[in-house]
Amino acid sequence: MSTEPRLAEVTEAESAQEAAAPGADQAVKETLEDYTLRFAPRSYRRWTPMVVATTALGGIAYMADFSIGAGIGLAHGTGNALLAIAVAAVVIFVTGFPLAYYGARYNIDLDLITRGSGFGYFGSVLTSVIFASFTFIFFALEGSIMAQGLKLGLGLPLWLGYLVSTLMVIPLVIYGMTALSKLQVWTTPIWLLLMVGPLVYLVATDPGTVDRFLAYAGTDGDGGVNTASVLLGAGVCLSLIAQIGEQIDYLRFMPPKTEANKQSWWTAVGMAGPGWVVLGALKQAIGVFLAVYIIAEVGPTAAPEPIQQFKHAFDAMMPSWIVLPLAVALVVISQIKINVTNAYSGSLAWTNSFTRVTRRYPGRMVFVLVNLGFALALMEADMFSFLNSILGFYSNCAIAWVVTVATDIGINKYVLKLSPHAPEFRRGMLYAVNPVGVVAFVAASGLSIALYFHALGDTLQPYSPVAAAVIAFVLTPLMAVVTKGRYYLRRTDDGIAEPMLDEDGNPSAATYECHVCRQRFERPDVAACRTHDAVVCSLCLSTDRVGDHVLPATA
Repeated sequence: MSTEPRLAEVTEAESAQEAAAPGADQAVKETLEDYTLRFAPRSYRRWTPMVVATTALGGIAYMADFSIGAGIGLAHGTGNALLAIAVAAVVIFVTGFPLAYYGARYNIDLDLITRGSGFGYFGSVLTSVIFASFTFIFFALEGSIMAQGLKLGLGLPLWLGYLVSTLMVIPLVIYGMTALSKLQVWTTPIWLLLMVGPLVYLVATDPGTVDRFLAYAGTDGDGGVNTASVLLGAGVCLSLIAQIGEQIDYLRFMPPKTEANKQSWWTAVGMAGPGWVVLGALKQAIGVFLAVYIIAEVGPTAAPEPIQQFKHAFDAMMPSWIVLPLAVALVVISQIKINVTNAYSGSLAWTNSFTRVTRRYPGRMVFVLVNLGFALALMEADMFSFLNSILGFYSNCAIAWVVTVATDIGINKYVLKLSPHAPEFRRGMLYAVNPVGVVAFVAASGLSIALYFHALGDTLQPYSPVAAAVIAFVLTPLMAVVTKGRYYLRRTDDGIAEPMLDEDGNPSAATYECHVCRQRFERPDVAACRTHDAVVCSLCLSTDRVGDHVLPATA
């Protein structure tokens, strides 16, 4: 998918930031601000649903799934691991579907969805930090995998590999998004062949590998299936629940849904939205298979490393001289593909949180370095050796967030009808904090984390991800009923007579000129100005330090 329309969006967004607040001219210097957290205008969404879906799926060719699956399988056995992977996949698909639909239907990213789905304008800063944490945790994981490949292939010590995997991303984040988008599309078929090929070969030439795989009991188990092991494994897999945020970064560029394209539109949303987890679960299961296959040769410490898994898999089907270069190339390409996205998305999450709270724009590159600094610290602390513990802890926060938003959309909007059906994200239209989502999220994440750290006993510890999901699912509609939905909208009228949606229910394409930055924005991205007989765009509203342009409350 070409990124040229996004680059056009960059110019518009940067100009708005520059005009709206002193010091925001730094945005102009940043050449690729094409994933800013704002409404995606119809004029830039010129791709077909299938093109959007293909591009979105091209971004999940990361190697972490192999390590996650292997870690669960080696600890709890194959039976428990496969059930854990399946349970997590179902939860991720069910919760991801309403989020993906809203992102594609209303052309907004997950932060903007969260604002109007129970959290409020500033309340969603909490979840932006959760998402930013997701990006640097998985950057560190992918960087660790790359460093393992560089050590095996080039002899680099791990500490230097961590540094290389971090520093090499910086120029790509600044200048390489266009090239990376194209790279993701044309490398996906090759990547799939390299991933599936060894598995098919091993199963076809040595059927005994399947028997050994299915019979593996794990280091902490006796070969039987038990609830605690399944839930512990599912908790680790559920750390990936926040991946839907990166999928929505692409889905927000879906074309309007019409009678003519509704079949392909729904197919694309299902595939590229929650459907990403199907491939993710397959990769995790392959990770278990390959770890069991090589554990006798490399031991349980090295078996979760993708570089070891694919080196030994390729070794069974190819000449020895090509095995190591091919395995290293696969790992390095995969790491680069995903970590440019991780670094970029993370920097935007930090930047937009900071800008929303302070109404100052410090420059996105500041937070690129902040995000990479966190990731490098995790790598140098050898996070790979305690991977499952980090992901198990983090998943409680991610589950609480995603389930809260999904429940608000599915229950509060469509069943209780206490939450506004169309999402709202503009400053002035939303309350600063909505207790519906914030209370549900804080309670669900806090109690589940307490469970995870054995605060309520060892017996309940494996149930922390279940607690996060159940508490969020129950409290979100309960809080909406208690508050009678009054904290969703600060006002219901944005001062513009033009309807927000067209006759098909899609965001209107009518354009208005923002009187602050003098740029034209589509209807959903503007509101009337408080002090002028004119309109102002959401970007200028977000950087209005004294509130001159922000409409007063009426609700």
